[in-house]
Amino acid sequence: MALPRMLRVRQNFPRPRVADIPRTVTEALGGAALTIKRGDVVAVGAGSRGVANIDVIVGATVRWLKELGARPFVFPAMGSHGGGTPEGQCSVLEHYGITEATMGCPVRATMEVVPVGEALGMPVWLDRYASQADWIGIVNRVKPHTDFKGSIESGLFKMMTIGLGKYKGAIQYHRANIQHGYEKVITSVGREMLATAKIAFGVGIVENGYDETARIEAFDARHLEEGERRLLKDAREWMARLPFPAFDVLIVEEMGKNVSGSGMDSNVIGRPTNPHEPFPNEPRILWIVTLDLTEESYGNATGIGNADFTTRRLVDKIDMKATLINCITACSPGGAKVPATYETDREAVETALSCIGLTPPEKARVVRIKNTLMIGELDVSEALLPDAGRRGDLTELGDLAPLPFDAAGRLVPFDGGRH
Repeated sequence: MALPRMLRVRQNFPRPRVADIPRTVTEALGGAALTIKRGDVVAVGAGSRGVANIDVIVGATVRWLKELGARPFVFPAMGSHGGGTPEGQCSVLEHYGITEATMGCPVRATMEVVPVGEALGMPVWLDRYASQADWIGIVNRVKPHTDFKGSIESGLFKMMTIGLGKYKGAIQYHRANIQHGYEKVITSVGREMLATAKIAFGVGIVENGYDETARIEAFDARHLEEGERRLLKDAREWMARLPFPAFDVLIVEEMGKNVSGSGMDSNVIGRPTNPHEPFPNEPRILWIVTLDLTEESYGNATGIGNADFTTRRLVDKIDMKATLINCITACSPGGAKVPATYETDREAVETALSCIGLTPPEKARVVRIKNTLMIGELDVSEALLPDAGRRGDLTELGDLAPLPFDAAGRLVPFDGGRH
């Protein structure tokens, strides 16, 4: 098959950056007027997302608490991830560099929860270890959610709902989303958690379009909701997007839980994983080819159902039990569906190109990316160059060249994406 020639381009996103992350965390917490006292036990929740510099940010939070004279410990604030086990969730944190050795404090994991209130007629659940602390602090990135749109989406409120509620809470709240909608559930449960649990602070992180830490702020319980709403506006403005509203084929070199909670960020690919919520219909991509699963996903291929074609090497890495736990907990079984599977990258790509209608494959509108988190650089096909030339935010790099497959039919790894 004659394949389209590709050209590397660089996107130019807004690029605010935090120069000194530990100092910024210290100053943010110091300015939040917290009531934590010497000797207080503080549970610090850390999640399962691939947040840039998360180990540095959580570590700086722990050090600030220790300098205050408090006694912090870290706990996994995640619902069903890590296979829904304490050991699995600790392993996820460890992969992000969050261990007792690196944090200088205990890491305590349990899937047990206790009720601390009620919202929308449901009990509000809290991690048992966190419930025994004098105070709770949460650290999370604030960003547009992959399943719904609202004034509060993915961030501190979601962590107070799904993360602090663990597996039991995650199942309950995702089911409630079908009746009440995501935003109402997250807001209602989060407000009840703030009112009844000992939430001392939230550290909100915003990233720019290059997967870099762009802003860090800390809020006490009274200002947490307002602060998160404000940070979400920044996150939307700085979010990376694909530069074209419609094209034929998207080649995604890798997907994974460290890339997005949905494996491939649905805000980037325009395909929501949840059928119960309205979602923007751009970009409109005819076919998506996803080639591999990141090692950091531990076999959790949630979101593979959003691909149309994939490879044997990705499918062989899937831990279907962990994938189904995640997808069924979210009431999104479609996220676990395995697409048409081919032995090589070339077969998967060529099959997608054979399904675009009357357009010859060499004239197809194709985009290739490393993953949906790293789209600062991308490859675009020759047919998209007129559209690219009309944009002032794209810089052409190098020359047109064929898609680089090796002798075994594997696509040569993408070597750009961040800058």
